[in-house]
This record gives sequence, structure tokens and C-alpha cells, in this order.
Amino acid sequence: MANRQPTEMSNEELLKKEKITLVAVTLAAVSVILMLAVGIYLTFAKRKFSALLAIPVSLLAIFLANYVNLKKIRQEKSARGI
Repeated sequence: MANRQPTEMSNEELLKKEKITLVAVTLAAVSVILMLAVGIYLTFAKRKFSALLAIPVSLLAIFLANYVNLKKIRQEKSARGI
């Protein structure tokens, strides 16, 4: 399935895409926060830099991309009056 812009989707597709994207954004945010907390804890507990801090930083890009997509979907929903 090709990525389509929210303006090209039907109302049902838009609602379904919003639900899926909301779950993805929520899970990404929780995992980034959790991994960041664990990485910071391990850095201070071992008193040396933990390479685990690179993982949440890289996942932050995925979170931001999904968040921007969710914002576009919600704008289109409000424009249509759904």
C-alpha cells in the first residue's frame, strides 16, 4: 500500500490511520522515555558513559515523524468536520 496524503484519503481511511498513528506515537514516546531513563541511570550507576543513550535519540526521529503525520491527519479531520 502506497503512502497517501491525508487529503487523498476517505473519511474511514483517515479515522483508521489516525488510530494506528496514535498508537505508534504513544508507544514510541513511552519507549523513548523509558530507554532514556534507563540509559541515564546506567550512566550514573556505572559512572561511565552508556552507549544505550544512542538508542532513544535515534528513536526520537521516528517519534517526531509519526507525530507530524498525526498532526496532519488531525488537521485534515478538522477541515472536513469529522
